[in-house]
Amino acid sequence: MFFRLNSWELALILFAVVVGGTALGVGIGRYLRKHSEVLREPFGVLQAALLGIVGLILAFGLSLAVGRYEDRRAAIVDEANAIGTTYLRAETLAEPMRSRSLELLKQYTDTSISLSKEIPGSAKAHVTLAASSALQRRLWRLAGQSLTRAPVASAPRLYVDSLNEMFDAQTVRVAGLANRVPNAVLALEVAAATVALGLLAVYLSMLGRGVITVLLASVLVTSLLLVTFDLDRPTRGLITVPDTALTNVRQMMVPAPAATGPSSP
Repeated sequence: MFFRLNSWELALILFAVVVGGTALGVGIGRYLRKHSEVLREPFGVLQAALLGIVGLILAFGLSLAVGRYEDRRAAIVDEANAIGTTYLRAETLAEPMRSRSLELLKQYTDTSISLSKEIPGSAKAHVTLAASSALQRRLWRLAGQSLTRAPVASAPRLYVDSLNEMFDAQTVRVAGLANRVPNAVLALEVAAATVALGLLAVYLSMLGRGVITVLLASVLVTSLLLVTFDLDRPTRGLITVPDTALTNVRQMMVPAPAATGPSSP
């Protein structure tokens, strides 16, 4: 639900809900000001308890989002390392599998870079994953041919191991892109923050002071919610997962290969 919105739509909705709920609390507090002697104490206890609970909920949601963001960054580095190792080992293969594999690995890296810029689950992402799967099958076929031509050589066996690790690394990365904070947790954060700030606004408005302060607090809480949501939007939010490791590996493939494979098995 929240993931489908762009950053501006999400910010507008969060601002309208949280700040709007706070403003509504201010209005209710002014209406109840004549009953402040009776309502002041119970409202004070209730809003204090809710603020403490909301603080824990916001911290929990932010922790989940940060953890997933760090996992996605680590997954990109792991995949870049796997691709780099596979490319270096492909240089030691015999021709013609060597040249074909090196070219396919360049295309595979390009698809991995494209994946970091596409929205998970979108049509473009599915097309990119399909192209990546096709490249994986072609690479694996060439690896099998290398093993057939040189069954006792060490280079093809090492290459097959690294190729398998490269495929696994992309699987982990794709799973990480789809692993988001549950919508129920995000909705609970928004609802709890709105209710808690609304009750605080009612309490302060009944007392006739601190209205501007609670409105500023609602803006700050909205900003915190926006950061939490944005961390969980790896390719379309303001806080994106950098693909520097993958682009560096791709640049490493531009010069001529450093190693020369055997001309025959």
